Amino acid sequence: MSQLPPPKSPNNSAVETRHVVMPDHANHYGTAFGGAIMSWIDLIAVMAAQRHCGREAVTASIDRINFISPIQIGDYVHLKAMVNYVGKTSMEVGVQVNKENPYTGESLRATTAYLSFVALDGNKKPTPVPELILETPTEIRRYEEGKLRIETAKELARKIKDSRM
Repeated sequence: MSQLPPPKSPNNSAVETRHVVMPDHANHYGTAFGGAIMSWIDLIAVMAAQRHCGREAVTASIDRINFISPIQIGDYVHLKAMVNYVGKTSMEVGVQVNKENPYTGESLRATTAYLSFVALDGNKKPTPVPELILETPTEIRRYEEGKLRIETAKELARKIKDSRM
């Protein structure tokens, strides 16, 4: 078994990127397809997960996505991703999506999402991930909220499984 990289703070693995919404990213109303935004979210989230664990990571689930405000053709899209919570072999990554008016610079939250990733070893088997170093009250809050989301999802899965028996 390979040795784990040292613990990292969420900022050590944070990733930011920008896109511009083009007509092929949008529907006939001129607003971005949810699927286009989701693909950008998944791409940036996996980068944060891989930066944290230092190895391959795969999407296990998109636990929650909230479309808050529509994004129009021509808007700039600013995505920020960071690891919020880690388990033994998994990580929750939070992604914040802001839309920006390219002329005024006005920015507004458009989407938030939480995704779970599993780190894989060379044999494509789940492998332990580094711990998180929590340095700020915001990082502690995000960690506790992520832990709650994971626990809630596990409880729901258990209840569904039990109801089918």
